[in-house]
Amino acid sequence: MARKRIREDDEAQIDITPMMDIVFIMLIFFIVTTSFVKEAGIDVNKPESTQAQQKPSATIFIAIRPNGEIWMDRRMVDVERVAANIERLVAESPTDTIIIQADKEAMHGRVMEVMDQIKAAGDYIITIAGEQ
Repeated sequence: MARKRIREDDEAQIDITPMMDIVFIMLIFFIVTTSFVKEAGIDVNKPESTQAQQKPSATIFIAIRPNGEIWMDRRMVDVERVAANIERLVAESPTDTIIIQADKEAMHGRVMEVMDQIKAAGDYIITIAGEQ
């Protein structure tokens, strides 16, 4: 009389490894294809302009407050550090356009210093933000 042995090893198991591979591949795909907009981090009172246009492709914003403070990537920076911060932000998210959001009460000299730092960082299109 032959006895049948039932082993626990012969039971069916679910292998989720292929599903996890697909989930990680999709995650990597979405991370690589996502573009991030780097806001300046503060609101400024922009001057009005009749020729103002929308610029959706820009990813770097520099805000200048009436007291001369410069804000990039939600933090205040010195004017000497603007070029270094631009290089860091462009390395993270490549762009050729930089938008300056200068308050209408900001000093013209401070805006020019920021523009000089942008030109020192590379060949970028400088756009001044305004209200319609």
